[in-house]
Amino acid sequence: MELPRENVQSYPRPPALEPVAAVLRVVFGGAEIVRSTAGYRVLETHHAPTYYIPPEDVPDGVLLPVAGASRCEWKGRARYFDVAAGGEAARRAAWAYPAPTQRFEAIRDYVAFYPAAMDACFVGDARVRPQPGDFYGGWVTDNLDGIVKGGPGTLHW
Repeated sequence: MELPRENVQSYPRPPALEPVAAVLRVVFGGAEIVRSTAGYRVLETHHAPTYYIPPEDVPDGVLLPVAGASRCEWKGRARYFDVAAGGEAARRAAWAYPAPTQRFEAIRDYVAFYPAAMDACFVGDARVRPQPGDFYGGWVTDNLDGIVKGGPGTLHW
């Protein structure tokens, strides 16, 4: 399945939430730790899409809760997880919203992964590149046009 062309500058603000038809996969520690056909993505102006995986599609023992939280003005308070598989661990490499705002209720407890911390992430057959910088967790694919924020000088757009 080829992904359609999209321009990140045309994504809405406040962000939109939509189901994903493509298979979402995450590889870490040399193993496929996620394969899901029931994900969602959040689309926000100048951001690469952030993909959220149902918790039942993440094997037991892969997510290790850690202290700390952050707050998104749109989705609410996020909690973080270390990711462990294949004898490897990635610190604070995933997050979820246990009590999201009403608008994002569909992704309650769904898990998002920072692609830079994983061996590989895929949307369908498209291999993901991490969103620039070390703050955002968007999944950049070759079908995206426009300026994706996160690099130097774009943090507070």
